[in-house]
Amino acid sequence: MDDLALIVILVVLALVVVAAVLLWQRKQQSRKLQDRFGPEYERTVEDRGGRREAERELAERQKEREALEIRDLDPVRQQEYAQRWRDVQTRFVDEPDAAVAQGHELVREVMHERGYPTDDMERQADLVSVDHPDVVRDYRAANDISVSSRQGQATTEQLRQAMVHYRSLFSRLLDGAAAPTDTTGERGTR
Repeated sequence: MDDLALIVILVVLALVVVAAVLLWQRKQQSRKLQDRFGPEYERTVEDRGGRREAERELAERQKEREALEIRDLDPVRQQEYAQRWRDVQTRFVDEPDAAVAQGHELVREVMHERGYPTDDMERQADLVSVDHPDVVRDYRAANDISVSSRQGQATTEQLRQAMVHYRSLFSRLLDGAAAPTDTTGERGTR
């Protein structure tokens, strides 16, 4: 075999190895994003029309989230917020629309105090998805119901579901504090 043929074979083999390594790295990156974001990964793929666009967006979310200074709540503030949540839940019995609106605002207030931006709901949900991917779907659902409520189009059952959804994120935002108890005495998990 002459030297030129050997060089061509080695170059082709090197290109195959490089391509295989790049493909493996891409699959690893996809797997990491799927593991990190869970159902939010699939929602983003569907919304963006493909994995490449979705993965680019999810990676951008991570970078933007890393730039934020997310703070833990001190124990006193955790207790104050937990009490306010119990008050909101108690109000649900007589004024479900008002309780959902208050629940929405309370979640936004806690997010703001923790350091999340609260100026745009979608951006807020995207950034929360980096830290809490398993409950961001609940937050989006609760927000949709809250919008329907403001338009006078939500049923009492939908409003109850909104409260359950808000509670799941609210509990996480309290930074590991015990989940607030609802008015029936059940713990704050579903």
